[in-house]
Amino acid sequence: MPLQGSPLLTRFVTLTLLIFSLTLSTSLAQSGKTHAWANSRLSPDERAAMVVREMTIDEKISMLHGTGMAGLSPMSPLAISSNGGAGYVPGIPRLGIPAIQMSDAAYGVRSSGENGRYSTALPADVAGAASWDLDAAYEYGALIGRELRAQGFNMSLGGGINLTREPRNGRTFEYLGEDPVLAGKMVGAVMKGLQAQHVIGDLKHYALNDQESGRNAVNITIDKRAARESDLLAFEIGLQESDAAAVMCSYNRVWGDYACENKYLLNDLLKKDWNFKGFVVTDWGGAHSVEKASAAGMDHEQPGWIFYGDELKNAVEAGKVPLTELDDHVHRILRAMFATGVIDDPPQKSVVDVVGGFEVAQKLEEQSTVLLKNDHGQLPLDASKIHSIAVIGPHADVGMISGGGSAQVDPPGGNAIMPPGKGQTRWLEKIWFPTSPLKSIRAKAPGAKVQFDSGADPAAAAALAKDADVAIVFAYQWESEGMDLDSLSLPEHQDELIAKVATANPHTVVVIESGGPVTMPWVDQVSGILEAWFAGSSGSDAVANILFGDVNPSAKLPITFPKTEADLPHPTVVKPPKVTVEADRQGWKRIAGGLPPFQVTYDEGVKVGYKWYDAENKPVLFPFGYGLSYTTYSYSNLKVTPGKNPRVTFTITNTGNRAGAEVAEVYASLPATAAEPPKRLVGFSKVKISPGESKEVAIEVDPKYLSIFNVEKNGWQLLPGDYGFMVGGSSQSLPLKQSVSLK
Repeated sequence: MPLQGSPLLTRFVTLTLLIFSLTLSTSLAQSGKTHAWANSRLSPDERAAMVVREMTIDEKISMLHGTGMAGLSPMSPLAISSNGGAGYVPGIPRLGIPAIQMSDAAYGVRSSGENGRYSTALPADVAGAASWDLDAAYEYGALIGRELRAQGFNMSLGGGINLTREPRNGRTFEYLGEDPVLAGKMVGAVMKGLQAQHVIGDLKHYALNDQESGRNAVNITIDKRAARESDLLAFEIGLQESDAAAVMCSYNRVWGDYACENKYLLNDLLKKDWNFKGFVVTDWGGAHSVEKASAAGMDHEQPGWIFYGDELKNAVEAGKVPLTELDDHVHRILRAMFATGVIDDPPQKSVVDVVGGFEVAQKLEEQSTVLLKNDHGQLPLDASKIHSIAVIGPHADVGMISGGGSAQVDPPGGNAIMPPGKGQTRWLEKIWFPTSPLKSIRAKAPGAKVQFDSGADPAAAAALAKDADVAIVFAYQWESEGMDLDSLSLPEHQDELIAKVATANPHTVVVIESGGPVTMPWVDQVSGILEAWFAGSSGSDAVANILFGDVNPSAKLPITFPKTEADLPHPTVVKPPKVTVEADRQGWKRIAGGLPPFQVTYDEGVKVGYKWYDAENKPVLFPFGYGLSYTTYSYSNLKVTPGKNPRVTFTITNTGNRAGAEVAEVYASLPATAAEPPKRLVGFSKVKISPGESKEVAIEVDPKYLSIFNVEKNGWQLLPGDYGFMVGGSSQSLPLKQSVSLK
């Protein structure tokens, strides 16, 4: 068939010429020519503007899309230079502009297995949020940044910050809980740590991408004020705290328009109201148009060039997309590269610090594991007094489970539950890391008889537990991108297993490995409960250190654990119509064209998480901000000083007999005219404190956290009236209260 004049031939010729141009320009670049924009004393905007003025239209277009991904778009010959990550944007050596090498990196760098590399798996992002520790969050991002650079990447695709409106969301483990202040502050610290390594960071998935079911089709409707005070506030705080260089727009529709072509979200709010200077990148396959998306503020398409390749060039040349609009897209990407240092300090491949990664992962897990129950001082265990321990649970002899999807980090040696050489990572398959609870517990109690049972036969497990001094059950609830949980119940009859073990032995401790809340029908039968989340590369050692008291737990829940799914704002997940996209390699074409929408309405509005349970007077299993310690604390001397940034001071005293770290939480109630839920988090501080010591804590409250969003005025409004300030160790334990008048 003749190709003359065909789009295929045109594309082939264009790519051939571009490859030739890149080869020639590489030679020119190697001649040592210095560009004016290489002057690092100039601002990122000045440097980016200088580059844009020198670029051809083809060079500009080349910066606005990726080179393809099998199954999600066509593949370009230029993809041969990809570093093996999720996205690749060729550089322009003629101008001294390097390629952008993108990698998924939610809790560690993805795809190390298929690329023959190694990556540390940190505890899940939600676990990081449970630390309530901004310094720990910074180190979380810094480690990921270091490992990205060591593997040759200069852009991260982590930074998930969607609020937990729907706790059955399969990506809950990638996010930072249910409160916008906590999530925003924590992701801000993560991004600061990451970008300090000269890696482009991004926040995602913007916005209201709170379920996986039908994510390419769903239309989200929510009151605009409620959106600004909840999900969107988390993004606003995260950007304010970090100056993240990129934002990833999400798959879903919001108020009728796809997020990646939603003018209100991208241009009006993100770029104008929030003064965001970076660029908007689509989620993979999230683009649906040329002119509408460009005008709305979408800057970069991934993974391919379905819309932002030849179609965008044609639209520019036809005057349908203004050249100034095109230049703004390019400017934003270049500015991000200059601002984060990826041009001045490009990554150099090196060996990942494996030992250092294990140490950081263990320390973070120790700070993130939440002690939920400890009846009669069951924990910590005293190895000198224990003669026998039953370790029970699926695969607890070899490993701990991890979160799946594009966040998945590959374990060294492959999936720990598979034979050697057979443990490759596959989509929507459960992956265990070789961090063995059985081995770690045996190491802590060398004088005890420590036996294992998988729990496959609950009766046999109960028999083993009956003869032991203590039984420790490791239970899990797996999560992954591309699915939502059917329920919050533990799968594979684990509730039955725990109940039978606890009946056989009242000294039963349950360790939960999950990405979010689980229901616990057996909660009153067991003596101890730890929430370990997806614990990362060194999870078992960290959990063992807490079980045996080498580490005093200090984490607090970033998510409410409900008693039952009937208490959720939406008792069931709204599913898409059964006929959506066929599972074939051309499914991306249907997605790009736009799937028929189905509706999800967040009529609970601003009442996300604890705000819902407070407002609806629903008792919970474990409240937001809750977590026990091996010591005790008291609060006193509350003083609230009004002002532009109200100042809250109080005293914490360690009334126990061992050192610890207490997360002090500050909440506020607004005047009745605000018509808000009973309270909202407005500040927190993690305080290290010795036995018998007292420390004064001072927290300045951002007035935005005390305000409502006035839709008519398009701004935050502090209503005059009485504000109640409450301080304590969880959202339901607030012994200090003071009311002040603010104007």
